[in-house]
Amino acid sequence: MTDKKLALIATKGTLDWAYPPFILASTAAAIGYEVQIFFTFYGLQLLKKDLNLKVSPLGNPGMPMPMGMDKWFPTIGTAIPGMEAMMSGMMKSKMKSKGVASVAELRDLCLDADVKMIACQMTVDLFDMQPSEFIDGIDYAGAATFFEFAGDSDVNLFI
Repeated sequence: MTDKKLALIATKGTLDWAYPPFILASTAAAIGYEVQIFFTFYGLQLLKKDLNLKVSPLGNPGMPMPMGMDKWFPTIGTAIPGMEAMMSGMMKSKMKSKGVASVAELRDLCLDADVKMIACQMTVDLFDMQPSEFIDGIDYAGAATFFEFAGDSDVNLFI
């Protein structure tokens, strides 16, 4: 049993927001923390078997864009049909070229490191999701279960 605990809440289901909870959780587990991630609302997308994640440039003004587009391409231009697919493809290509692990690889690393992943049962019910949509090895529970762990954790993060 470890002395330190990390509790994470994952609420986002886009490609760019998938990395922080899995990177932080796998790193903490590697240095000896007991780790739990509570996935709620759109964060549940990160637990699905079919990871069809996209990055949304819309409403993400801090996103660096190629060819200096962030300087001359107004935010409204990111709403052009096909822009999301293009930006997602560019992000995946960039990550692959830099040797960054995929979301699925990081998620598997977390499972192998005994990171406990909890799908919010209320959100699963709210969105009429089925357990068959999700990967094996996760738990289903409510917010009270998260608080039991988080209340004794050394670090709590909302992502």
